[in-house]
Amino acid sequence: MILSDELKNKIKEVLENDGVIAFVTDTVWGLGCLPESEKAVKKIYEIKGREKEKPLILMSDDVYPLFDYITNVPKSAQKLIKQYFPGALTVVVPKSDKTGGYLTSNFDTVGIRVPNNPVFAEICQSFPTRVLATTSANLSHEPAALTYEEALNYIGDKVDLIIEDYGYSAKGLASTVVGFKDEEVIIYRQGEILL
Repeated sequence: MILSDELKNKIKEVLENDGVIAFVTDTVWGLGCLPESEKAVKKIYEIKGREKEKPLILMSDDVYPLFDYITNVPKSAQKLIKQYFPGALTVVVPKSDKTGGYLTSNFDTVGIRVPNNPVFAEICQSFPTRVLATTSANLSHEPAALTYEEALNYIGDKVDLIIEDYGYSAKGLASTVVGFKDEEVIIYRQGEILL
């Protein structure tokens, strides 16, 4: 166990009170909140100065909690999920009714990812649903934070809680983002994983 019980309780409390947290992942630092909290999602957009047309993605420590938020996952997506989760791949699939339009910019799809980082995994295990609505920890059009110090510098005064990385640092390469059209894989952003 990396995070203390006290910190896990604090994470749960912040999230359940419409809070926004900053954390390390395997790629870059992230910002996150509970997907059910429209208030917290709006706060993330405000913190970043992010355009409303840019959706957030959903992340968890495991793929199974994410299934509540998605539906009709194509076979080609299932294959990539089996092969690359946990890892630096974001898969864009149809969203379920549980996923609010306020976090997907009213698209009928949502990106999902399972980062390969033990600190992030324990953060997710701190609260019941284990799913965060997320984006990178930076101001829009600026580089993403790669260290605790950078996260503190960029957005430290704007978020409710920043969790240290405990030596499990971000690699710095963004995730590859893919979507699907009739089982064909479409690469939206080339990142760490080459398909």
